[in-house]
Amino acid sequence: MTSTQKEKTGNGPETNDKGKGSIQQYITFLIDKEVFAAEMEEVQEIIRVPQTVRVPLASPSLQGLANLRGKTLAVFSLRSLLGLEKRKDDEAARVLVVEITQPLGFIVDHVSNVIHVESDQIEEVAGIQENIDKEILRGVIKNVSGFSMVMILNFSKILQREFASLFLGAKNGGRKVSVASLKRETEEQTEKVSEEVQLVSFSLAQQEYAIDISHVKEIVQIPSTIVRVPHTHAYMLGIMNLRDTLIPLIDVRNVFELEEDGEGFDRKRVVLITTATTTAGLVVDGVSEVIRISKEEMEPLPSLLSTEGKLSDIGYICRLEGGKRLISILLVDQFMKNCKIQETMKKMGELDMAKEEFSKDVAKEVSLEEENQMVIFRLADCEFGVPIEHVQEIVRIPEALAHIPKAPEFVEGVINLRGTILPIIDLRKRLGFTTQSRNDRQRIIVFLLDGIRTGFIVDAVLEVKKIPKASIEPAPQVSGEQAKLLRFVANLEQEKRIIQLLEPRHLLEEADRTMLSQIDREAETDETEGTDR
Repeated sequence: MTSTQKEKTGNGPETNDKGKGSIQQYITFLIDKEVFAAEMEEVQEIIRVPQTVRVPLASPSLQGLANLRGKTLAVFSLRSLLGLEKRKDDEAARVLVVEITQPLGFIVDHVSNVIHVESDQIEEVAGIQENIDKEILRGVIKNVSGFSMVMILNFSKILQREFASLFLGAKNGGRKVSVASLKRETEEQTEKVSEEVQLVSFSLAQQEYAIDISHVKEIVQIPSTIVRVPHTHAYMLGIMNLRDTLIPLIDVRNVFELEEDGEGFDRKRVVLITTATTTAGLVVDGVSEVIRISKEEMEPLPSLLSTEGKLSDIGYICRLEGGKRLISILLVDQFMKNCKIQETMKKMGELDMAKEEFSKDVAKEVSLEEENQMVIFRLADCEFGVPIEHVQEIVRIPEALAHIPKAPEFVEGVINLRGTILPIIDLRKRLGFTTQSRNDRQRIIVFLLDGIRTGFIVDAVLEVKKIPKASIEPAPQVSGEQAKLLRFVANLEQEKRIIQLLEPRHLLEEADRTMLSQIDREAETDETEGTDR
């Protein structure tokens, strides 16, 4: 059977009850040369093995999550669930989509055909000699459709042995989790620091600049389609379409009269900034970090310089790492005024035909109240997101980390971040991914977990993205630890992306937080003793 939809044949009589003499339909399939069957009414459809994203801290039996027409489908390896050696899926492999409290997918080696069986042909499992747990069988059918014996699987029993948490939601009335609670919970965790400024830093011609994060609406990749606006300044690249909204794009290199360095245009980023009156996109070489800087580290630009040319857009200079690192802080309101954005916006209003140059397939604009802003990062071949409210900073990995004796394997060490001892954890190790060597794309995302600032190493920070609530759905719960850590997934069907949304507070167990808290105390003690000496 090769159709993606299940086939129901009409051969022979069929009754609605399952009493003596009734005809039942079964789908037969092979696993490691053994023949099994599933009740036809259980199987919603049969599909080819889809691309999946791995779920952290899940059993190897869970192959991953896939997109099934806009819904997230958990896909399991039936071989693994039956205790058989896992193998690479070939062209014959298929996924049976079975309804068990929710649609779930099961990979089988090969789907054979649909058989019609009279109820009195189904025998009890007690007498069979096969080396298989009889608890997961509903019965056996002998001498049917050329097979000497076909075993009828009970998918619920199979999953209950390894994924009991899948059934807890059904017993408790379903997993009715409010997506709005995600934002409420993160707001409760937000740290209010009056003496610090949170900045988004970006690079231009190997120089660092930064913008107050309160002005940053979103960070996105450079679009493939940009429409030029006639009779505008040279630094005005044009306009982009973001969720059916036209955004003017400013080439900041051109504004600051910096030469191009030959880097690929597609590697640039767009920082969407907002003021009280408008929104614009700043095209920069790359976004570096989200950092917190004490106001004491911000020096006003000398008044003589701040009145001259492009320097009038720079309000402060930050000296970090003993003066080795300088960051120029951009005054957004002044910058937008100098770039005469209002003039461009007026011209854009006259270009009614501009929208027609974009794809008609763009998503409808979503109001801010219907979106969650997430920091998206990569681990291995998976994308993860965390609410931006949880993120304290995003910083580079220093050349050396101080080792912590007797610490868990996933704790890489500690660093001194502007006078604060910061424990550093390899998130690959914490979530069960294979490790990799250090590289320039890796970053440390800093969270505040129960009062302890903790850094997690990720492969790369991709973007800050607003995700419509309509795209967020509860994640399949396949283990207790995973259910706490991964409560939601963002299924972005048009982008062909599944982003797993993590709960930062559950990145560490209570015992781990206690251990890290002890590290903080010992570090403070060492620093005090060093001062006394």
